This record gives sequence, C-alpha cells and structure tokens, in this order.
Amino acid sequence: MKKRVTLTFPKRSIQMPITYRLAKDFNVAANIIRAQVAPNQEGKLVVELSGDIDELEAAIEWMQTQSIGVSLVGREILIDEESCVDCGLCTGVCPTEALTLNPETFYLTFTRSRCIVCEQCIPTCPVQAISTNL
Repeated sequence: MKKRVTLTFPKRSIQMPITYRLAKDFNVAANIIRAQVAPNQEGKLVVELSGDIDELEAAIEWMQTQSIGVSLVGREILIDEESCVDCGLCTGVCPTEALTLNPETFYLTFTRSRCIVCEQCIPTCPVQAISTNL
C-alpha cells in the first residue's frame, strides 16, 4: 500500500534520520517528493510511504510520538482547459513528464498518475491556467 503524507518536523527533530528509521524499524520505504529542511527551522517533507498497511500505520504512529506532524496529502494539480493556450512551458519544468505536448496535435496532455504535485508548473504558466485544488 502507498500513502502520500506531509511530515512537519519541529526544530529539535530536524536532524533525526527519519527515512532510515522507517526502513529499518518498520520496513516502510519513503520516496521523498519535496523537501524544505534547514537547520534550526521547522522542516517539511512530502513523502510517499510504501509498505504493508499495518507497518504504515505503526510508522505513522511512531512519527507522531516523536512530535512529527503527519498529514495526508490530498492536493492535486488542476488545469483550466479554457485558459490553457498549449504553449508547453510547463512541460519543460515537470520532473516526471506528467505534462507533455501531444506530438501530433500540439495540445497539452496531463497524466495525473505521474504527477507528484511539486507545483513547479504553477508559476511557469503565463496565463495562470494551472493551480491546485487546495
């Protein structure tokens, strides 16, 4: 099973080897999608956790006991097809190629299953046709 979560670390926990502990103690793989971590500041990680449902739940419970905030990610990218001019600028910044231009029609194609909601496409869009649902 997979769960995409946002982890919020208090200043004192920023040095804790979370991904190592998840793998070693709970047999849970953590794919880091987005990270905003700096010394002596609150940190945030967006991660996709993979593993057995019981192990995932135990890992999340353990992180919460370590004062790490855990919240499920429900965000997704939205594209306003009425506003989109199919310029393709967003395709150049998409790290997973979720946004591509159809080589025959030159229309933008969005493959939602590939999107990691990194939001790099949002500020790139010149007509502001890309946003998130939250």
